[in-house]
Amino acid sequence: MASRQLWTLIAAGGTGFDELPGLVVSFLALATVHYLSQYVEEETRIKEELKAANDRLRSFREAVEHAGHAIFLTDPDGTIEYANPAVEDVTGYKPSEAVGENPRLWKSGEHSDEFYETMWKTITSGETWKSEIVNERKDGTLCWVDMTIAPIASGTGDIEQFVAVDTDVTERKKRELRINKQNRRLELLNTTNEVIRDVNRELVQADTPQEIETVACEQFAGAAPYESAWFATRNMVTDTVRARTGVGLDNSDLETIVAAINDADHETVVDRALSTNTTQISRATDDTPTVSDGDDTADGCVCYTCIDAAVTIAIPLTYRDAQYGALVVHASESEAADDLEITVLNEVGETIAYSLNAAESKQSLVSDRVTMLAFELGPDDEPLVSLATTLDSDLELERVSTRADGSLVEYIRLDGVPAATAAESAAETFDEIEIVQEMDDGCLIEVTAPETSIVATITEYGGIVRTMTADDQGGNLVVELSSGADVRAVVEAVFERHPGVALVGQHEQDREPDTRGQFRATIEESLTERQFEAVQMAYFGGYFEWPRNSSGEDLAERMGVTQSTYLQHLRAGQQKFYSAFFQTDDGVGRHRMRA
Repeated sequence: MASRQLWTLIAAGGTGFDELPGLVVSFLALATVHYLSQYVEEETRIKEELKAANDRLRSFREAVEHAGHAIFLTDPDGTIEYANPAVEDVTGYKPSEAVGENPRLWKSGEHSDEFYETMWKTITSGETWKSEIVNERKDGTLCWVDMTIAPIASGTGDIEQFVAVDTDVTERKKRELRINKQNRRLELLNTTNEVIRDVNRELVQADTPQEIETVACEQFAGAAPYESAWFATRNMVTDTVRARTGVGLDNSDLETIVAAINDADHETVVDRALSTNTTQISRATDDTPTVSDGDDTADGCVCYTCIDAAVTIAIPLTYRDAQYGALVVHASESEAADDLEITVLNEVGETIAYSLNAAESKQSLVSDRVTMLAFELGPDDEPLVSLATTLDSDLELERVSTRADGSLVEYIRLDGVPAATAAESAAETFDEIEIVQEMDDGCLIEVTAPETSIVATITEYGGIVRTMTADDQGGNLVVELSSGADVRAVVEAVFERHPGVALVGQHEQDREPDTRGQFRATIEESLTERQFEAVQMAYFGGYFEWPRNSSGEDLAERMGVTQSTYLQHLRAGQQKFYSAFFQTDDGVGRHRMRA
């Protein structure tokens, strides 16, 4: 229409003004139609874009809703505004329970305040925070989570929300911890084995008890996770623990530990190790320590509280029923309590105790200075004194020897008593009695020393019985200890086991030359146990006298072998004696007590 009107106007030669209003209206209508057409197209485009955006949002929401990760949104203050269903899988809380709450809802307490402060400072500064965190589920169990928190900012840069994505990695973490624990266990076992090898190697070179204790402490204290070690003994009179050598601890720490142990009413690992002769291990938990000997667990260790040790190990030191205290070791890692072999540690204790026993015996035999102790004995304190009192006879302990099974053998001379009478009376106290020799003025008998014998107590602690005599009035005993021996421990042991014994003398002196004893020691060093026993029985049994008081057959029967075997042992011993006597003396052998 607008076109027709425009042609009409042109054809009229400029006189068709009546067409002009219609023409304007037509153009306006045309513009309106064009505008409406553009509007419809723009609306269609916007609708399509909105639909696409809604589709994307719907897909995003579905992805978030079905995601295996826990995803939640919070406002700038940390209040949860949205939580997807996976939040329940990770935290145990339903989305409806989480919305409106703060993520502190599943705070486990496993992290420090500084940890959370760093997290909050990072995200409020506009940065993304990533880390592994331990949360507590609704049921109280712990779970490990890989967490990412990112801020959502507006166009002006203001933070409007935070989005957090949590991935449950509990199973993976448990596997890692299990593997790490196995690796630590292997490392600890290797370390312990190395320490034991080093201790055994160094013990061979140590000559004195002090050196042995220092070696053992240094080897343990110098190998991680072990930090310190010290030797503990018990005072037999006061029944308290006292400390000797220590490494890795200063004197004040050691005094504090010992004081705490003595205030704990005999409930510490040290007390239990000393009383049970079994290695005891204590691990410090949150507030309460636990003690384990491999079979059970009990509360009561205080050692770790004094020096912040994670584990305390007490290894008893016992050899042939002689107690040398305990080696106490402190470790820095609690896992050390789980992976130590009790039997191996017990063997370490036995090895150290054996070395201490040997060193004390050696020291008492070769040192230039010795300590002499004199005791008075009553009939109730020593079976030999009781025998002398019963027989109304003078008794003298001629010699103490040791059988292959470790039992002590005492050779006793009794004056004015027939051998049969002596044997009959001795049978009331001693299990094994042999008549060695009967003389005109008395007899010589052999008895197996009972555990109640004071001689057994002295030899357990490395002492040497120099003389022992008794009569109907009582007995006297003189004991020799090396200069490095723990005199107090020996005396306390004697008083504990033999309450009626009195210490009447103690002094130090230079060891006197003992050429005869040294020569005898040279012979003893060359003889086997059986050869020594055969020669000794022959001598005390009167085999070398004429006429013989005992035949080879008699002595073989007493020794429990055939006559030919006995004579082989005897002749081998004689040959070694003659060799030592006639060969050039190129060195003096060390005298050694066979008990």
